[in-house]
Amino acid sequence: MTTTATAALQKVLRLWARLSSALDSLQPAAALAARIYVGQVFFLSGLTKLRDWDITVALFTDEYKVPLLPPALAAFMGTAGELVLPVLLVLGLAGRFSALGLFVVNAVAVISLSEIAPAALQQHIFWGALLAGLAIYGPGAWSMDRWLAPRIMRG
Repeated sequence: MTTTATAALQKVLRLWARLSSALDSLQPAAALAARIYVGQVFFLSGLTKLRDWDITVALFTDEYKVPLLPPALAAFMGTAGELVLPVLLVLGLAGRFSALGLFVVNAVAVISLSEIAPAALQQHIFWGALLAGLAIYGPGAWSMDRWLAPRIMRG
């Protein structure tokens, strides 16, 4: 390799390293944005279920065929999960647990619907991918988990 080619390659690699470093610095903001976005989706869904509990139970009886659970229990568990887990997720408190919990809620929602529109399925896939990423990589640097962990480990 010539000196000119080596110098050009080194320049490209330095530029790539700077770009990678800049992208790395965006990770906490991206994780927070993902937590807020998906948390809002599920929290608002939970609020909708609370507005008219009789309709919610009727939906779980007639529309949502949750396997292994009686409709009233499935409605309660789903609604509770949609109200508690998003708050934990947005705070980044038990972030991986809440992401996994919402991933399960999301998967059960898709499985339990006898018919789902393609656009709705795509939304659920997108939410599932965000939740899987948060479960795998954690809630990020801007989370209660990151703040609390060192304090708990010390004490």
